[in-house]
Amino acid sequence: MLTIDQIASTPKAQVAAAAQLGSKVLDSAEQLAALNLKTGKAVLSESATYVQDLLSVKSPQDALALCSGAVQPLAEKVAAYSRELYNIASGASAEFNKAANTQAADVQKQIVAVVDNALKNAPQGSEAAVAAVKNAVSTASAAIESVQKAVKQATDLTEANITALAESAPKAPTKTKA
Repeated sequence: MLTIDQIASTPKAQVAAAAQLGSKVLDSAEQLAALNLKTGKAVLSESATYVQDLLSVKSPQDALALCSGAVQPLAEKVAAYSRELYNIASGASAEFNKAANTQAADVQKQIVAVVDNALKNAPQGSEAAVAAVKNAVSTASAAIESVQKAVKQATDLTEANITALAESAPKAPTKTKA
């Protein structure tokens, strides 16, 4: 049988979990704001330099060379920004998944405890019903674990694909002064 302390501890644990997730949300928002400020400052500075360089060209060929030379570094910066953004999002997602899995496991334990307690007090002759309930709980637990494994595999595959994409991105040629 569940005790008053066990019943009272459930909301306390949920409030603590919610506070922890709220803190993670704020941390992620702070990281995102810092990333965006850093990116904004870099774009402003680099744009000013680029416009100065563009205004100082003497021929259309020089302008074309300047524009062509800006494409690759820009693509790399976009890729770097995307990687950092993905890292922030995946970190937050991992925390949420961890909290959700913990909560699901706790709820599952509580359900099993309630069912076990109820089955202990089952009347004589209800063994078939008891077995059916135990089987249903076991099947539901297995289904939950299966879904959690599938989500983890999908997440791992996505991370592997993003990592492979980032590693395959071409690097900017180094400039040599003549």
